[in-house]
Amino acid sequence: MSKKIILGLVLVSALAACQRREPEINVYTPMDGAVTPQPDFQGQYEN
Repeated sequence: MSKKIILGLVLVSALAACQRREPEINVYTPMDGAVTPQPDFQGQYEN
């Protein structure tokens, strides 16, 4: 009985591994506070 269960699980896992995989779609979504190369500092530095 347990051999049939193990064989069934092996067959199901092998079938799942052989299935065609859908490619992942990466969609770029820009953020509002994106990182900029220059600072946004508007005031003066203290000495």
